[in-house]
Amino acid sequence: MTLAVVRNLSSARALRTSEEVEDFEQEIVDQYALSMAAAGLTDGHIGNARTAIIDFARSTPGPLWTASCDDADRFLAELRRVGRMPNTRAGKAGMVAQFYDFVISRYQGDIHALTGCIVEQPIDEFNRPPGRAAGDVRVPPSDAEVDVLFEQWRGTITEARKYLPAARNYFAASLWRRLGLRINETVMLDIRDWRPDLGEFGKLHVRHGKGSRGRGPKPRLVPAINGADRLIDWWLAEVRHQFGTDWSDPDAPMLPSERRDPLMNRCARVGDDALRQALIAKTKLWLPAWAGRLTPHVLRHYCASSLYGDGMDLKALQELLGHEWLSTTTRYIHVHSDHIERAWTQANQRLESRFGMEV
Repeated sequence: MTLAVVRNLSSARALRTSEEVEDFEQEIVDQYALSMAAAGLTDGHIGNARTAIIDFARSTPGPLWTASCDDADRFLAELRRVGRMPNTRAGKAGMVAQFYDFVISRYQGDIHALTGCIVEQPIDEFNRPPGRAAGDVRVPPSDAEVDVLFEQWRGTITEARKYLPAARNYFAASLWRRLGLRINETVMLDIRDWRPDLGEFGKLHVRHGKGSRGRGPKPRLVPAINGADRLIDWWLAEVRHQFGTDWSDPDAPMLPSERRDPLMNRCARVGDDALRQALIAKTKLWLPAWAGRLTPHVLRHYCASSLYGDGMDLKALQELLGHEWLSTTTRYIHVHSDHIERAWTQANQRLESRFGMEV
C-alpha cells in the first residue's frame, strides 16, 4: 500500500511549463468551488461563479494571479459592449471580486513563493458596476391609488367568467400588498404553511424565502398583520375548497391551478406567470396610469412604505420582508412627498417651544 503525495499549500513548487501554470490555476478555482460548497452555497451559484471566473481569466493576458484593475476594466467594458444587463455585469464583477478575496486570503503566500507575484484585487470601487438598483427606484403608487385598484378588483370577483382563478389572483396580489411577499414565496406556499395558532394574528411559514449569495431558501415566519389574517381566513373558508378535495391535505398548494397533478392526486401549483398577467390586466383596467409599471415587486415596495408610514420601525420591516441587510430595507421605503416638510415643521415647533420655555 502506498500513500499519495499531498502538497502543502504553504510550500513552494516550481512552475516550469505552461501546463503546470494552467494546472495551478485550475487547482485554485477548484479549491474555491470546494470552499463555496463547504459554505452551503447552491450548485447553481457555484456553477455561475466558476463560469464568471473562467471567463475573466481567459480575458487576461497572463495567469489569473497577474490580473490587474486594467484587466477588469476591459472585461467589464466588453460585457457592456455586447449588451449584458447592469445586474448581470454587477453579478459577474461581484463573483470575480469574491474569488480574488479568496485567492489573496489563502494563496497569496504560495503564489508569491512560486512566482514572485503579489496578487491584487482587480475589482475596486471605481470599476465595479452598481447594478440595476442604482437609478432604478421602484416608487410605488399612493394609498388612494392602491385602494381603488383592489376595491374594484374585489368587487368584480363574483362576476368573473371564472370565479376561482379570479379569487386566487386577487388573494395573491393582496398578499403582496399587505405582507410584501415575493411572488415565488407566494406560489410556493402550502396549506400547512398557515399557522393561525402562532401569535396574535397567526403566521405564514414562508419556507422558500430568498437566500443571499446562492445559499438556498431562507425560511421565515411572517405575522398575518395588516388585515392579512382576515384575508387568509376568507380564502381558506370560502374559496380554496372549491378547487378540489385536496383542501384538507396540508401538503396541497395554498394557491392551486385549475389543473390537477395526476402523480400527487391533488391540484397542481399555480405558475407565477398567471399571477403576473392577472395583475397586469387589472392594473390596465382600473389603474391605467400605472399600466406596465405596477409589478408584484412594486407592491412589495408599497407594503414596506405603507407600513413604515404607519409607524413600523425599520428592524421589524427587515424581518417582515426577509432582508439580510437593513440597508436593503431602507431602499424599499418611499415616504409621502410631504414627509420631509412635516419633519421640518415638527422640528421647528419643538425648537420654538424650547426657546419659549427658556424665555
